Amino acid sequence: MNAAEQAINLEFTSKIATVVNLLKAEFPEIRADLKPWTNDPETLELVDPDSIDIGFHFPGWSKSFQSRSILIQIRFYQDPISDVRRCIGVEAAGFDHRGKQWQFSTVEEWRCEGETKPKPESSDKLKQICRKIMEVFNSQGSREQGAGSSD
Repeated sequence: MNAAEQAINLEFTSKIATVVNLLKAEFPEIRADLKPWTNDPETLELVDPDSIDIGFHFPGWSKSFQSRSILIQIRFYQDPISDVRRCIGVEAAGFDHRGKQWQFSTVEEWRCEGETKPKPESSDKLKQICRKIMEVFNSQGSREQGAGSSD
């Protein structure tokens, strides 16, 4: 789901901003897109309400990432008993004019796969950023409540 739509309270909004700043600190030229998905019916059917999706666009083609844009999807699980929402993983994908070129997931192997892949040093940076993203959302004291509560 678009990050702009997931900014449900001040703490969550702050954490989304922290994610944007993590990437901008590593790649100052990158532009964040908090609404990477369009609101047409076909797209809305595919949107995961338990994710925060942020697009990042390079000013041109990034040789180190072998792409022009990166989509970051932060996945969550809301415990039905405690009502605590926790980050369970981060997925990333690199796109250019031909479509998706590579994908990365923190589930299992933590490696990039696809037609083309980022350079090893860029993959390492991506892994570090994903670790930090998970820390941001799962830090002690983080008790993100469901969208229906007014925490």
